[in-house]
Amino acid sequence: MPHRRIDVHQHVVPPTYATWLQSKGISDAGGREFPSWSAEDALALMDSHDITRAILSVSTPGVHLNPTARRDPVARAKAREVNEFAARVAEDHRDRLGFFATLTLPDVDGALDELAYAFDTLHASGVILLANTHGQYLGAPEHEPLFAELDGRRAIVFVHPAELPGPRVEGIPPFAADFLLDTTRAAYRLVANGVVRRYPALKMILSHAGGFVPYASHRLAAAITAATQRAPFEVLEDFASFYFDTALSGSPAALPSLLAFAKPGHVLFGSDWPYAPSIAVSYFTGQLDAYGALDGDGHAAIDHRNAEALFGPSGAQPTEIA
Repeated sequence: MPHRRIDVHQHVVPPTYATWLQSKGISDAGGREFPSWSAEDALALMDSHDITRAILSVSTPGVHLNPTARRDPVARAKAREVNEFAARVAEDHRDRLGFFATLTLPDVDGALDELAYAFDTLHASGVILLANTHGQYLGAPEHEPLFAELDGRRAIVFVHPAELPGPRVEGIPPFAADFLLDTTRAAYRLVANGVVRRYPALKMILSHAGGFVPYASHRLAAAITAATQRAPFEVLEDFASFYFDTALSGSPAALPSLLAFAKPGHVLFGSDWPYAPSIAVSYFTGQLDAYGALDGDGHAAIDHRNAEALFGPSGAQPTEIA
């Protein structure tokens, strides 16, 4: 039986973006060197794993590289550049690809401008937000205007980890462990600061099965309850309101916790290609397919049905870019 997967966690690496980062002395994303990317390679990967549609996104470090600037014209120009690149690729393959727009946090005004252009002109499927930018985590008070606008648009927000604020630990690449903590920190802030509850129309996807959120959810909720006196089950409900992708997480160790915690309909397929090479995509996808605690209906839900309910049958389609 065909899987007809919809991949909500697949990356695009615009060549000029990678060259720009390398000119700034940045040669990797979380310890993974920038891979080569082409639409042809993406489609070949998709065909080999029965992925009918993918939503592309630019990974960490994003476009805002200046830690001392809140308003950064370079970041704004680069966001526009990568979004128009992704939109053109999606337009060329409109039956197979969509994209999450890159924004400019911590430049909120720039993020609002680019959000409007990405949705109204490029017809993005949603936006990607890094869990932290220069140590400022999602859910900071400064982000309120952005989340209010996203909520008003009933937007899909893909939350992707970045490097932790602080030095790397020798011998441990950030993508191996730090990324999971970074996502968890962002989720904690979004719940603790009430963003999830104030903006219920937002649909936020946490990368990599939510980091540690499903496994540690009750512990996280207990900490927030102790600090705020909110009812613990209300806090747990906020954590469970997130969506979760299976990128690098379709394993018999991670899936039980994820499926026990996530709401029905809130688990989505993800590959993490090309930062996850084809062999890794095959391994985790094979583990997901072999997971016996899911029946055929459960597999179909993760493969495509939950994403269809979230994005619509075909996802947002870009208009032609001049």
